[in-house]
Amino acid sequence: MSLSIRNQLPGTVTTVTPGEAMVTVRIRLSGGQDLTSAITRDAAEDLALTAGTAVRALVKSTEVALATGRVQGLSIRNQLPGTVTALTSGGAMASVGIAVEGAALTAVVTKEAAEDLGLSVGAPVVALIKSTEVSLATP
Repeated sequence: MSLSIRNQLPGTVTTVTPGEAMVTVRIRLSGGQDLTSAITRDAAEDLALTAGTAVRALVKSTEVALATGRVQGLSIRNQLPGTVTALTSGGAMASVGIAVEGAALTAVVTKEAAEDLGLSVGAPVVALIKSTEVSLATP
């Protein structure tokens, strides 16, 4: 199966915390960073997720926000530091390639946001991803 989702990060489940309807899943990415996903309890059961399960975290490029440094006092748990590797701007939007430890991400932001942040190849950034925007797939 091919997917249009640009961001496909391999990792291993470290913890599964069930709730009434939702489950939080902590994943250790191949680069050593931790990522949190919040999925339905049914989805977690269908995937048979337990500690040690190999997964691929899937995030649409439009769901990756960017900052020029770590952000405090924010409910977004997933903050992955990286470096801009590519920047392609169009009339309204910009596609930003980001190297994070052990992986690559793509973020799509407005051209104005890219300019306001002063993004350029080689610039440090932090990718911000809400846990509810991280889908999981098993092999």
